[in-house]
Amino acid sequence: MDPLDYAGRGVVITGGTRGIGAGIARAFLAAGAGVLVCGRTEPARLPTVDGRAAHFVQADVRDPDQARRFIDAGPAAFGRLDVVVNNAGGGPPAVAATASPRLHAKIVELNLIAPLHVAQAANRVMQDQDDGGSILMIGSVGGVRPSPGTAAYGAAKAGLHHLATSLAMEWAPRVRVNTVVVGMAATGEADPHYGDDAAQAALAAAVPLGRMAEPADVAGACLFLASPLAGYITGATLTVHGGGERAGYLALSPGLAYPAKN
Repeated sequence: MDPLDYAGRGVVITGGTRGIGAGIARAFLAAGAGVLVCGRTEPARLPTVDGRAAHFVQADVRDPDQARRFIDAGPAAFGRLDVVVNNAGGGPPAVAATASPRLHAKIVELNLIAPLHVAQAANRVMQDQDDGGSILMIGSVGGVRPSPGTAAYGAAKAGLHHLATSLAMEWAPRVRVNTVVVGMAATGEADPHYGDDAAQAALAAAVPLGRMAEPADVAGACLFLASPLAGYITGATLTVHGGGERAGYLALSPGLAYPAKN
């Protein structure tokens, strides 16, 4: 039996209509799963693979009632809830010294509180299933290193990593909770954050693997962590960042610099 065969499984992804979330949705669709995504507005196109499209529910998961309604739509559509991916998140750049308290609160609400609402609702369903389920948090390198210009976002993602470890202990053995920490990623929404093509090429060159992550790279990590192959993995963090970012001090210390990429 193929451990990455998700036929007959129900997968729910917050966001999931564009960027990394859409890549995760397509990967689970390709593996045979029924997939449900959400958004505050219905997209023009839903993730589709071989004529099979993701289901959509309009929901703002910052609201606990809407988060619960969204999660309940999963077993209603597929008869079960096997995987929940907390992918929705983000936030605009904001200098911490001058950003408004309201902006900081909204960023933390979206990136930390909303995933907790979703996870609570998912756990309620999964604990009653014979084989439980898997919850995945989509984290960020901004939560494991300094995040100047996006301090509230980085702090929220750091909290998300910690939240996953706590939930993994509380909800074991039936429900596994893990985090995928994502590095710099090339998505359709990357330009405003990373700059123009030249800036993105320079950033990619600073990654040991020579490129930014693609949505499929993150999706592959999700397929693994939600599968029986990771059946003894919970409370863990899988970092998908191509080896990290070149340390700035290397440019100032030629004797320590590793070879440039060909």
